[in-house]
Amino acid sequence: MKNKIVICSLLLFSAFSISAQTTKYTEVEGYGVSEKLRSYKKVKLTADLSHLSQNEKDALYFMIEAAKAVNPIFWKQTYGDEYQKLLDGSSGDLRSFIELNYGPWDRLNNDAPFVKGFGPKPLGANYYSPNLDPEKLKEFPKEELNNQYSVLRANEMGDIETVGYSREYTEGIGTIADNLFKAQDRLMDSDESYARFLMERVNCLGQDDYIPSDIEWLKQTSNKLDIIIGPIESYDDKLLGIRTSFESYVMVRDPKWSKKLAKYLKELPELQKNLPVDSAYKTETPGGSGDQLAVFDAVYYAGDCNSGSKTIAVNLPNDENIQKEEGTRRSQIRNVMKAKFDEIVVPISKNMIVENQQKHVNFNSFFNNVMFHEVAHGLGIKNLVGSEGTVKSALGALHNTIEECKADVLGLWMVTQLVDKKELDGVLDDYYVTFVSSIFRSVRFGAGSAHGKANMIVYNTLVKDRAIKRTENGLYAVDVNKMRKSIEGLAGRLLKHQGDGNATAVGEYVAKYAAVSSVLKADISEINKQNIPVDIRFEQGQEVLGLTLPKPEPKRK
Repeated sequence: MKNKIVICSLLLFSAFSISAQTTKYTEVEGYGVSEKLRSYKKVKLTADLSHLSQNEKDALYFMIEAAKAVNPIFWKQTYGDEYQKLLDGSSGDLRSFIELNYGPWDRLNNDAPFVKGFGPKPLGANYYSPNLDPEKLKEFPKEELNNQYSVLRANEMGDIETVGYSREYTEGIGTIADNLFKAQDRLMDSDESYARFLMERVNCLGQDDYIPSDIEWLKQTSNKLDIIIGPIESYDDKLLGIRTSFESYVMVRDPKWSKKLAKYLKELPELQKNLPVDSAYKTETPGGSGDQLAVFDAVYYAGDCNSGSKTIAVNLPNDENIQKEEGTRRSQIRNVMKAKFDEIVVPISKNMIVENQQKHVNFNSFFNNVMFHEVAHGLGIKNLVGSEGTVKSALGALHNTIEECKADVLGLWMVTQLVDKKELDGVLDDYYVTFVSSIFRSVRFGAGSAHGKANMIVYNTLVKDRAIKRTENGLYAVDVNKMRKSIEGLAGRLLKHQGDGNATAVGEYVAKYAAVSSVLKADISEINKQNIPVDIRFEQGQEVLGLTLPKPEPKRK
């Protein structure tokens, strides 16, 4: 009898396994997954490695291995533990599109489901238990509720428990740590300071406390290689806007370009003083003594930053106390930026900008607009005016949208001030026309993301103020003088929204100005008919770079 039970159990297990293996997923009828996949231009992610020593190349190999270990963690965060079942049950373009979006929801189409059988993406992704009662969140201790490095799970009794990332993602973090150990070992002789940072990062990954390693990272100003790795941005948490997603960038520094840009940081105090808003909203000191501008070429993206649209600049750390005391590093990712400019911005400008203004679209302006967007995150206000608390805590999930919009607008306002002072090459026409061309690139991401909503607010404001005017033939003309006034007015409005911290008023404002008009929908449709890429996707990794598995390092005496 016992043997029969065992055999039956085995048969049942076998049947379940076969069933799981043969589960096939198909796309939502008429969604056009293949066409959407082709709208992402494939780009090889390469960089000049000729100036690196063999030990540095070996370290780069292991940094990429560490970054690869981020992908399973982010899959679990944004989709769930059974992500491999989803991948195994799909093939061809459908699987590639699922991999691109890290799930069955289209990130550039307001998270619309494109795989049959899936409904809307949960607002809290997989950071919150699906059976969690939202009402119980109101009773939850604020300190735990606001812990950005934890997941919230409901137990069988329905009570909420917090689980730190280091415990939730132990296996993945262990793989990251192992490869960072190997990378630091290769760098001990050539860059002891950066090797020390790598070890600090490993410690922080295991303790869910990233402040020590963030501060150590800011001290690295001459490192040839860099890795940004860990839970960083909270865009995927659309429920509370708190919980952070794992991601990684592996990069190679360009020291000459980085040095050229450093001079602009000296302008920040004066720019803060001259912000176009009442004095109460500009009393804070921008950044800190550790502020940096740096230029890199990326060689690997993983996790959140690799999902959907690809990031072209990074402003870190996000911790407001570190920003105030230690400063930030604004990293410009030049090779990815150039790929987007060549493949997307230039073709869009030829289809959307009046002919006599197309000459003003150039990479120098695009690069500087993006750079000053990142610098602008350090300007303005972090704490509420007239009451206790931070802007981020007061605005909650709306904070990301307003902050990204502020960075767009203040970045262009800064460019305007620096061109006036002849501290920046070029003329305003270059920067403004290139900015508008780039708006059309960004609004194709949809209005579901913080960046998409931010771009819609800017676009709708410029249209309202007649700073950009759509001609009879469907092209846009930029009125530089009106745009200058419009940007200044919008900058003041956004800063006031942040300082007041009125979430209701901000919600109404976003709802009104982040809407996509029928005219713009038609314009985007025309752009799409020209087969201009929506964004890019990467061919990346050690093989693309010509890196091979390093030989074991001799043990140090």
